[in-house]
Amino acid sequence: MARKIGSRYTAHQILGRGSAGTVWLGEGPDGPVAIKLLREDLASDQELVGRFVQERTALLGLEHPHVVSVRDLVVDGNDLALVMDLVRGTDLRTRLERERRLAPEAAVAIVADVADGLAAAHAAGVVHRDVKPENVLLDMQGPLGPGGAHPALLTDFGVAKLIDSPRRTRATKIIGTPDYLAPELVEGLPPRASVDIYALATVLYELLAGFTPFGGGHPGAVLRRHVTETVVPLPGIPEELWQLLVQCLAKAPASRLRASELAARLREQLPVLAGMPPLEVDEPDAETSEETTAEEPASPASPGGEPVRRRGAVSLVPGAKPDSNRDTHTSMRVPGPDELAGGARGTARAPRASGAPRPGSARHRAAARRRRITLGVAAAALAAALGVGAWLATSGDDPETSPQNTHTSSTP
Repeated sequence: MARKIGSRYTAHQILGRGSAGTVWLGEGPDGPVAIKLLREDLASDQELVGRFVQERTALLGLEHPHVVSVRDLVVDGNDLALVMDLVRGTDLRTRLERERRLAPEAAVAIVADVADGLAAAHAAGVVHRDVKPENVLLDMQGPLGPGGAHPALLTDFGVAKLIDSPRRTRATKIIGTPDYLAPELVEGLPPRASVDIYALATVLYELLAGFTPFGGGHPGAVLRRHVTETVVPLPGIPEELWQLLVQCLAKAPASRLRASELAARLREQLPVLAGMPPLEVDEPDAETSEETTAEEPASPASPGGEPVRRRGAVSLVPGAKPDSNRDTHTSMRVPGPDELAGGARGTARAPRASGAPRPGSARHRAAARRRRITLGVAAAALAAALGVGAWLATSGDDPETSPQNTHTSSTP
């Protein structure tokens, strides 16, 4: 059913939902638009409405080919909406779910586009704060780029900043999606441009590998890994591209590249990546809990009979519908210092050989016990064999090896 948004726009049908609100296909004075209608409880928050109006100039002034531009901000009764350019295409998460992982050339071309958009935003003093595949749109009507990649545009600028008020996130809350959160955000530091670089590097890793470098399991475990663990190398990609990823996933914000530098360096890699197929990497199992047992439930089967692997951002609410892990700007508790220090340090989850058990799981512990038993039996058998050999060597039954005959006579 159509509904009026302010005096100039009409919303016709829902395109998608998120934790902040609903995106509608709409119509305005200049043609089709996308309208992000924020939730009613947000629209009734006078402090947020004030911030909304204050951000108007910055958001409307952000124009770039790789940014979904905000055309208007509407405050009308219970309606609080951002009117944006309509992009005819799909989001990067949808493509990733369909293809599992992208060829390196296409992945790098897409991320370079997004880095260009971030460079323009950062130059204007705007930090996105929620870069992830759900917020990258692929323009299916645009010209194909390297690797057959459609032009990529970053959307949802300003939403995180609007919703992140001191009253909403007071001391114990953070805004964002766990898989893409920079370590400094986990530790409670204010967001700078470098948090977008870290998130974008995480997206690139995910496009190449099919899973995020620190994701999987409980959100608290994901947050801990961002702070305490180092990224696992991806086999099969050029060393220079890997070093770019490592630099942009550095724990220290100052070590990361600027968005303009990242875009330029990525495009330098495109000739080397031409024709390279998607990587063959096994996804690590997601951690479930310390009490994982051997009777883990089987994953649901795909139409082809193979287990379905869940990828992307983890759901923040137990039992939530699959679409809920697309929610943007969900508040969650910042883990305490003891929690952050309590996890395994060193290397993050390593891709495993197909069928191998996850380290620390019940299957892994059972396999370790079997190896210990096998080694023990082998050691006992070896000791017994050595004992029999020693007994034979000293028994004197063989005159050629008896101790009394070890020295030959000196006489002819």
